[in-house]
Amino acid sequence: MRSQQRITRLAAPLSAIGALLLWFAPQALAGDSAPDWLRAAAQQRTPDYDKDTVAVILLDETQTTVQDNGEIDTRHRGAIRLLRPEARKDYSSIDVPFDKDTKVSYLKAWTIEANGKELSVGDKDVIEHGYTDAEEYTDVRARYLQFPEANPGNVVGFEFVQRQRPYVFEDSWWFQDEVPVTTARFILQLPKGWEFTTDWFNYPEQKPQISGNQYTWEVQNLPAVEIEPDMPPWRSLAGWVGVKYFPSDPALRAKSSGSWKDVGLWYAGLTQSSRNASPEIKQKVAELTSGIPDMLDKIRALTEYMQRSIRYYAIEIGIGGYQPHPAGEVFAHQYGDCKDKATLLGSMLAQLGVETYYVLIDTDRGFVHEKYPSVAFDHAILAIRLPDGVPDTNLYAVVHDEKLGRLLIFDPTNERVPLGYLPWYLQQSYGLLVAPDGGELVSMPLLPPATNRLLRTAKFNLTPAGDLTGEVQEIAWGGPAAQQREEFLTAQPSKRAEIFDRFLSRSLNSFTLTGATLGNLEQFERTLTLDFKFVSPGYANAAGDLLFVRPRVVGDTSAGMLRLFAEQKPRKYPVEFEEATRQDDVFDINLPAGYAVDGLPPPVQSDCEYAKYSSEMKVADGVLHYKRTFEVRDVIVPTEKLAEMRSFLEHVAADEQSAVVLRRAGP
Repeated sequence: MRSQQRITRLAAPLSAIGALLLWFAPQALAGDSAPDWLRAAAQQRTPDYDKDTVAVILLDETQTTVQDNGEIDTRHRGAIRLLRPEARKDYSSIDVPFDKDTKVSYLKAWTIEANGKELSVGDKDVIEHGYTDAEEYTDVRARYLQFPEANPGNVVGFEFVQRQRPYVFEDSWWFQDEVPVTTARFILQLPKGWEFTTDWFNYPEQKPQISGNQYTWEVQNLPAVEIEPDMPPWRSLAGWVGVKYFPSDPALRAKSSGSWKDVGLWYAGLTQSSRNASPEIKQKVAELTSGIPDMLDKIRALTEYMQRSIRYYAIEIGIGGYQPHPAGEVFAHQYGDCKDKATLLGSMLAQLGVETYYVLIDTDRGFVHEKYPSVAFDHAILAIRLPDGVPDTNLYAVVHDEKLGRLLIFDPTNERVPLGYLPWYLQQSYGLLVAPDGGELVSMPLLPPATNRLLRTAKFNLTPAGDLTGEVQEIAWGGPAAQQREEFLTAQPSKRAEIFDRFLSRSLNSFTLTGATLGNLEQFERTLTLDFKFVSPGYANAAGDLLFVRPRVVGDTSAGMLRLFAEQKPRKYPVEFEEATRQDDVFDINLPAGYAVDGLPPPVQSDCEYAKYSSEMKVADGVLHYKRTFEVRDVIVPTEKLAEMRSFLEHVAADEQSAVVLRRAGP
């Protein structure tokens, strides 16, 4: 599960091929002629890439001209050689967004076929469309062009021009992609007296070529960011540059952010009156908290109301991509996006005398960098300042701030993660805490494994023929409970048995589900329980007087995690787990009459920096008792530690697949 609620901003990259901003409109081209820059790019020899490479970006050029009044004229050029049919998925068209503050004055695209024939599309071929979907309305629209004959062997190119009035003077130049890039270039033209800074990420800093007030950076022969299973978000690994502009005019200086404090002050000013409570809000708070003496229970009543009763829907027009709607409007309409829900909850909690603060955060780890203050967040949540006397014993998402004290981090948008927990995609990341005196970058906690736990107990009966019947109970809380609830609640009730079937099929070759029930499915603050029964014919393998039984009957195994290392070539990037977790299995297997255990495997203890594992088996009174614990301690395994992690998982997987030998007694 992953939150899709976003703070919409045009500062985000437009497409997989790079950044957006550029300058003067080019002269119109006659007929189907391609421009010289595209012809030159198409004549480049393409190196011999891996057979899985679908395309190569021959040129990605961004030119940015900042005007004295703070407007930005932009031009972007791109040329891509298509190598495989799969390239059509991402490189068959260009989509350029615009709104009332960003205009598109020119858009054209071309194709140079392998035989040299040139084709073009322009204004008459443009299709305009909106970005509205079932959960969002925005005034951002886009101009769309389909490349003609976007086939393997051909080169496609595009050029578009924009004029933008930005809310903040910052930009991002993304020069690395999921396919190789031959040449990426960024050209910056500033007015006299303006200054700029650059911060380089995932790539060594390059110095610009300088000509007057024009600065040019160029990088060449960039490898693709290859997609690997369970890697961090690829954009957190790709090379990019953060650019900030600082005007000489003091009236424009407020649009520049040189520190996290500046960003926080900007957002605090933008939202200073948003949380004013209407009479209806005050009445609703009194209604929800009436008769509740405990302050923490009052807070919980309001957070549950926000999660369950205020529907997610975004209306983002103009600066509404950043600025929340007033709390009174959100309450009156009973819907809002992430920042709207945080605003209304903050307003309601204020009626209890509880202070709250916005926390701006990104739902992808690694997107926010401590040394690069930026407004480029995609989600808004809330920090609740716990009053003195309110215990935090079972509130796991608490951070301690030197000035503000105990802050409980809470996501009002995620309806399945109760107060005290934090969704996995917000853990071990950075969030900008917005206080009245400015912003402060805060580390989000990584919840300990015991808070994200799955306890599975089971009783099984094994027959002399090797058939197995079983009753299993699972108790889940924290992350595992939220994920399982997501799966069951998004399925039709008539289809939920199929979820149990899919789970069992990962462990059993043959089985029949004979019963299943769910407990506390919609009581998100309580543990989730799953009870199911099944029959598995021929579970134990027979060989003469012997039966071979795998004690770990059901459960996801480390063999699945080992597939992360099963590629033909070594991994290049870290492994990212969702969260720290603990899983415990406690199984009892009633052995068939007339059979005895012919020796037990020894207990296993395995440990590495990122996880630990233990298992043991005992036999008493004809029952095989099996216990197993698997714990993930950290979520990022760096590349240099992958060999250690793989060795650990191989050891664990071997133990999970180990069998106990039963021998038939007597003649």
